[in-house]
Amino acid sequence: MEEFPQKLKLETENLTDEDFNKKYRPGGWTIRQIVNHCADSHMNSLIRFKLAMTEDLPTIKPYSEDLWAELADSKNFPIESSIKILEGLHERWVVFLKSMSENDFEKAFIHPETQEKVSLKNNIGF
Repeated sequence: MEEFPQKLKLETENLTDEDFNKKYRPGGWTIRQIVNHCADSHMNSLIRFKLAMTEDLPTIKPYSEDLWAELADSKNFPIESSIKILEGLHERWVVFLKSMSENDFEKAFIHPETQEKVSLKNNIGF
């Protein structure tokens, strides 16, 4: 978690505009969309963690990732602001995670699309 923004920055710092517009697979997103998606996804994930920590089994708000990836700030916008978001977000998220007890990781939220109860432990991949 602590290293992700820096690793992403290093992996992308020498890419050209043409590189950022390449798709990693047919029908997939461009590299630009993927990096910008990381900022969107991680913001949503931190909010889900905070909801689970402060409410009793909250139902989270899903979002249409594919539609968000088509918006101008994802599809056509340089990645620098997303890197900055990730740097600040991960700095706070790491402090938040380190403050959590083992019991805190058992707290959960409900995903409305599946009605599944998702523990923070499973959500983060422990």
